[in-house]
Amino acid sequence: MKLLLGFMWLLHWLPLPVLGRFGDAVGSLLFLVMRSRRHITLTNLRLCMPELSEAERTAIGRRHFQAYSRSVWERGILWWASEERLQRLIKVEPGPVPVEEMTSRPTILLCPHFVCLDVAGASIAMVASASSMYVQQKNAAFDRVLRAGRARFKPVKLFTRQDGIKPILRALRDKLPYFMLPDMDFGEKDAEFVPFFGIEAATLTATARIAATTGAQVMPVIATFLPDYQGWRVKFYPVWDNYPGPDMVAATRRMNEFIEERVREAPAEYFWTHKRFKTRPNGEASLYQRSK
Repeated sequence: MKLLLGFMWLLHWLPLPVLGRFGDAVGSLLFLVMRSRRHITLTNLRLCMPELSEAERTAIGRRHFQAYSRSVWERGILWWASEERLQRLIKVEPGPVPVEEMTSRPTILLCPHFVCLDVAGASIAMVASASSMYVQQKNAAFDRVLRAGRARFKPVKLFTRQDGIKPILRALRDKLPYFMLPDMDFGEKDAEFVPFFGIEAATLTATARIAATTGAQVMPVIATFLPDYQGWRVKFYPVWDNYPGPDMVAATRRMNEFIEERVREAPAEYFWTHKRFKTRPNGEASLYQRSK
């Protein structure tokens, strides 16, 4: 891992168009050799976008592997490049980062799993402290670099799932924005089955519940690639009105509908390699079983 991190450090000096094309090439190779992840990706796309042809979904799947690979290699720029370089490469819309709006009251920064999500975090970390949930990495060297990279500009509080919800509530009450990634399948605990692209998906209700408990506003933020390897776009969306309301399930459904709309805008950049529909209601069979 230390050799890989050293290689990433060397690559971060390259111009972004060169590094991006390198990432695309690696992603194309991974699409061919990572059969299990390719199967998950194409299964997700078949479930979520049945209106497309198999060739169209395969093309999106291949571009997703390219985008995912790019995001990994380009992470070296987020970790080690100068702040000036990052500011040149990150285009904030509508711009600039709404620091006063997100720190004047408790704020949940809703960031779905697009491959460039770390760019959104970097755009915020350059101007304001924040907090987020964190999964400790198995490799100690990678874990240190990842934590340092996310906190290199402003102090960042990182919580684990084992810490529970109390530190998150304290941070929000202290008006420290909470960077929340709510759209992965963690099983039925604290989740409801809510449609995602028309498929019942175990979806955490934490966004709605935390907003209801703390009075926090929900401000979505999504990072995507700019065209022609020119950098990244980070878009801050308007705060959701009347959220969450009295019905936590309805609020969670509203969140999924918002994510669906954003996925359709950049379908290759959503995190399709994750088994989003792994947990099934009523003992239904797995949607990821390979046909014999």
